[in-house]
Amino acid sequence: MKTVLNVIWLVLSGFWLFLGYLAAGALLCVTIIGIPFGLAAFRIGLYALWPFGHTVVDKPGAGAASCAGNVLWLILAGWWLALGHVVTGIALCVTVIGIPLGLANFKLIPVSLLPLGKEIVPTDQPFTAR
Repeated sequence: MKTVLNVIWLVLSGFWLFLGYLAAGALLCVTIIGIPFGLAAFRIGLYALWPFGHTVVDKPGAGAASCAGNVLWLILAGWWLALGHVVTGIALCVTVIGIPLGLANFKLIPVSLLPLGKEIVPTDQPFTAR
């Protein structure tokens, strides 16, 4: 079932989200200071490409640098991304078929708000990062 949902997701919104996160990651990687944020954007983009069957867990050993980076990310980009995922999720939940896709969009909100110090793992191994 998750494969069918992933294919529908890919066609309707996943591919475009992936391209957006990929472009943002490439722009962020231009400067040395932006590389951690660019890598986070690439990680979110891959998650947005194929979200069903994956979950986000806290990365062990993420310290003060991740916290400070998350604050910067939240101020500059995180809340815009989260707002976009909320609006898109609500729009997808209008139809019965779109409800799982809307829920997948809501699942992207925490990682788009605070991406540093997080790891995306398959749901059959939810504690791999610990």
